[in-house]
Amino acid sequence: MYPHTHQRPDPDVLLAQVQVQERRASRGKLRIYFGASAGVGKTYAMLTAARKLYADQQDLIVGIVETHGRSETLVLLEGLDVLPLKNIEYHGRMLTEFDIDAALVRHPALILVDELAHSNAPNSRHPKRWQDVEELLSVGIDVFTTVNVQHLESLNDVVGGITGVRVSETLPDTVFDKADEVVLVDIPADELLARLKAGKVYQIPQAERASHNFFRRGNLIALRELALRRTADRIEDDVQAYRVEKSINTVWKTDTALLACIGARSGDEHVIRSTARLANQLNTDWHVIYIETPQLQDLTIEQHARILKTLKLGEDLGARTAIVSGNHIAQEIIAYARSHNFSKIILGRNHRPTFWRSSTLQQIASLAPDIDLIELGRATETSATSKTTTSDASNTQSNATMFPQNFWHYLLAVLASLFTAAVATPLLLYLDLANIVMLFLLTVVLVAVRFGRGPAVTSTVVGVAAFDFFFVPPRFSFAVSDVQYVVTFAVMLVVGLITAHLTAGLRYQARIASRRESRSRALYEFARELSSALQTEQIFEMTHKFIVRTFRAQATLLLPDQAGRLQTPLNVAENTPEVTNNTLLDLGIAQWAFDHAMPAGVGTDTLPGSSFFYLPLVAPMRTRGVLAVQMENRPWILIPEQHQQLDTFAALTAIALERVHYIEVAQDALLHMESERLRNSLLSALSHDLRTPLTALVGLSESLLRSKPLTEVQQTLSAALHKEALRMSQLVSNLLDMARIQSGEVKLNLQWQALEEVVGSALRASDSFLGQHEIQLRMAQDLPLIPIDAVLIERVLCNLLENASKYTPAGSRITITAEVGHDFLDVAVNDNGPGLPVGKEETIFEKFTRGERESATPGIGLGLAICRAIIEAHGGTIRARQVLGGGASILFTLPLGTPPAMPEVDESELYHD
Repeated sequence: MYPHTHQRPDPDVLLAQVQVQERRASRGKLRIYFGASAGVGKTYAMLTAARKLYADQQDLIVGIVETHGRSETLVLLEGLDVLPLKNIEYHGRMLTEFDIDAALVRHPALILVDELAHSNAPNSRHPKRWQDVEELLSVGIDVFTTVNVQHLESLNDVVGGITGVRVSETLPDTVFDKADEVVLVDIPADELLARLKAGKVYQIPQAERASHNFFRRGNLIALRELALRRTADRIEDDVQAYRVEKSINTVWKTDTALLACIGARSGDEHVIRSTARLANQLNTDWHVIYIETPQLQDLTIEQHARILKTLKLGEDLGARTAIVSGNHIAQEIIAYARSHNFSKIILGRNHRPTFWRSSTLQQIASLAPDIDLIELGRATETSATSKTTTSDASNTQSNATMFPQNFWHYLLAVLASLFTAAVATPLLLYLDLANIVMLFLLTVVLVAVRFGRGPAVTSTVVGVAAFDFFFVPPRFSFAVSDVQYVVTFAVMLVVGLITAHLTAGLRYQARIASRRESRSRALYEFARELSSALQTEQIFEMTHKFIVRTFRAQATLLLPDQAGRLQTPLNVAENTPEVTNNTLLDLGIAQWAFDHAMPAGVGTDTLPGSSFFYLPLVAPMRTRGVLAVQMENRPWILIPEQHQQLDTFAALTAIALERVHYIEVAQDALLHMESERLRNSLLSALSHDLRTPLTALVGLSESLLRSKPLTEVQQTLSAALHKEALRMSQLVSNLLDMARIQSGEVKLNLQWQALEEVVGSALRASDSFLGQHEIQLRMAQDLPLIPIDAVLIERVLCNLLENASKYTPAGSRITITAEVGHDFLDVAVNDNGPGLPVGKEETIFEKFTRGERESATPGIGLGLAICRAIIEAHGGTIRARQVLGGGASILFTLPLGTPPAMPEVDESELYHD
């Protein structure tokens, strides 16, 4: 009988709870104000709660709050201690971020950190703000923060599908789930739209754009539903945790989740389908369980296969399935329902109860009156099928005991009792009848341990009859001379039956515990072996070995190539046996399982006729391959425990493959970095060593060109020598500049400059190679001063002009344009030549990459790489594109900034004597 309120808590559970509480005691508390979208009032609610705590002398500060210009929010900040923001320089721009170091030094009891999913500026300590919050919590600081539903990683694609906008700033759901408190801030969609229209969410121009895109009424209603559901899931977890912590055994009807129970009889598919329809109508979760008792261990193979097929049907319809082992069906159902907080149990209509045995439904109703019971009628069938079902349903359990599957166990039980009688007969002269009774009971115990309950009961009955026939006067007859022997027979029979029942139950529980321990040990050993694997071949061999040993099945790994196509498995070790009937391995089915990240083959709805089970290896980042398993016993895969263990094996294998992949990626990146470093060192060394002799060569060639008198041939040779010396000097300068940029030695000398002057200087410096091209300037009037390093920007323009002149024929037109954009000055160098190579608009900015791989055009492919490095150092961007009608265009942007104000001058002082 289960109590209705509390039960004795599990010591292991209590110990785990104490350990969790000890860890939480030294950790700060996290409260999340959660909403459907911007503008619902999360920050307002957070500040309102903070002001109440501040009025109660709570030690708190405001780490960062995004007001978005809302006057109501600004009013709530008045009087609170606000932490100054940290300035971070990035590409010449100053960005402001939350100062975690100042917060740690201040160490308040509570800090307000708005927008938990925010991405920090580059060069910050942590890339995400939620990681800053984690560090604050780890040192015992409480945190209030805000989150929108679209920022949860698990809902990011769902929200993107609803709104058409994919949010880039997300946070893991584990951060949300581990929060100590979640406060839902919710308002109706119409009210939020009214706030948006009134300018209380964004400024009016931005609000108008938002109302036509993200902030549509349908979007807001859908987001609100997602937020409410996610909060309900979070609260459900809190309720379940509280029930476990307080050892509460009663069912709290806070959820409509359904628990369907099936048995060994046929026709339970109707229970599964009816429960699935009811769960869909209630939009709730549901489980399916089967209770396996010692009596049901002797079911036929066909009956076991039918049970597994029924469980598989429930799994296909969206249920979680489980096989629970126990001695009492009703008690195990109640225990499962209470542990998972199921308030509704669904059973099919069972056979009629007898005067000595009530139905399972009646037993549950008696043991758990607080749980709702739903009894389903039988499905409508043909008369023949109905008769078969009724007969099978009413006699399944009795058949399991009346017609044993293994006749030899019962025969040996009978022979064991007769053998005991034969051994005890010569001992009759030395032993009392009570001691001989003990010998028969010992036989019953041994038979129960070896063969189970049924043979033990048979041994008990035969033992009582043999004791009466061979040892009770008058001997060799079933007559009894003393009526007291009848009591002896009754006690002996009852003790034997009880002993058989208890021993068989313990035997069954020991076998179940042994199976669980075996599964746990196999997972532990497999995980330990995989943790040391550093190559794919090792993972292949370990997976094959453990699956063969654990599941008695052949297995192989199918891994994809660079194009995502699965390859035929390799024999990675000489001692690794080939997969049985490897010719039956279908790469087409495996590819489908890989592409859809869903199992296929035997035991599934996708090509179940295959002899292989194809299980995709889904890792956190992507699907890493397919595990193909060929089983000796096909129904084995339908057993939920076996299926779950195989899924765990596959998950461990996928994680190991992903880890090995990233080890290889890290090694390649390290090798690339080292190669880059050596190359930069070589370039720097060569550039320094070559610059001095090249400078001398340029000077000598120029002197030779100007010397008099020279013949015409000598003049031509001198001019060619001087030109090539200048070109070589320019190449060396490019090499040296790239080496300096890569090493970080370039420091910007930012001054307020006029772009027109820089362009004019670049044109004069490029006059030597622009003589045969037409130059046009299309620069807007009254361009503002911009903060740039004039020397480096001149170098960018010279490189772009040189590129345009080299890759366009003589007489082509080169146009320089400049205009003011949004916070940036947009500059472009266009030509009307042959244009850019198709598909290389981005790769031409890489080092040592040229537009034409093999050509007579001089250059080593560093000019555009230098341009990109200089522009990005200024905080701008540079890109290439094709020009309509032919030609290429290189565009770059430079941040505008705010020029300093000119000092006011008193005009009277200008004429003062």
